[in-house]
Amino acid sequence: MERSFLTIAAGENNDAIRALSAPARLEMLKLLCAKGPMNINDIARALSLPQSTVATGIQILEDARLVDSQLTKARKGNQKICSAIYSEILISFEESAAQRANNIIEVEMPVGLYTSCDVHAPCGLCSTESVIGPLDVPDYFLDPQRMQAGLVWFGRGYVEYKFPNNAKVLNKDIRAIEFSLELSSEVPGTNPDWPSDITLWVNGMAIGTWTSPGDYGDKRGAFTPAWWKLEGSQYGMMKTWRISSRGTFIDGIAASNVTLSDLALAQHSSIRLRVGIAENAGHTGGVNIFGRGFGNHGRDIIMRLHV
Repeated sequence: MERSFLTIAAGENNDAIRALSAPARLEMLKLLCAKGPMNINDIARALSLPQSTVATGIQILEDARLVDSQLTKARKGNQKICSAIYSEILISFEESAAQRANNIIEVEMPVGLYTSCDVHAPCGLCSTESVIGPLDVPDYFLDPQRMQAGLVWFGRGYVEYKFPNNAKVLNKDIRAIEFSLELSSEVPGTNPDWPSDITLWVNGMAIGTWTSPGDYGDKRGAFTPAWWKLEGSQYGMMKTWRISSRGTFIDGIAASNVTLSDLALAQHSSIRLRVGIAENAGHTGGVNIFGRGFGNHGRDIIMRLHV
């Protein structure tokens, strides 16, 4: 498999650490890294484990985002094909939380506080109390009420945010920059099989594209308000783009060759983040951006400057 890396800071990703705590699940990951994608039956035979044990273990690894599974046609019905996402996982104990805080400048940007946009229907804005304005009217995206939004969605186009470059204010050098946000595709209603190529741009430069598998409505998001209809988008996946001198990575997987030097951050007092669908995207399945009061994480867009 292509080599990909994940670094877990101790105490920050407990789901992944718990998933790695069982020897049987470690053996499953080792097997998938060595042999490539396999179905549940083949894994069970190779490890001499009950099929039920493997199925439960794979589900735990999926929930921790260490394994990716796809349903495909089998001789009889469907089968789940499982793949390891990472070839190497490192648990870091290098710094305490207090020490890390001294080296990280974090800004959380409300999802409705974009400074420019160019969106196309289906589109809309929603606060934790109600829908904001009319749906599917792109011109309404510049209404001041957008600042109350906890959920933003559109079919094509982009929204752009302007973050303060606090590293420049503090006269500190940036070693890496991260953007974390909860995303999904966008389709009228919901559809778990609705891929969309969601791209991030920083200071006008495309840094990397993540293909969202779908638009999720199988259960209510952990923070999504009760009044929001279940037929609407409920939650997404929390994704992190990290740019350093080594390139750009999405959740530890190489996404592009764009490095910090390409962004010329020291020359700007602000850092512009654009989220959207590129004009040449292969999958134009729209985007939902979940902020505070929506989704499974209940946070707005986070920028971290490692200095």
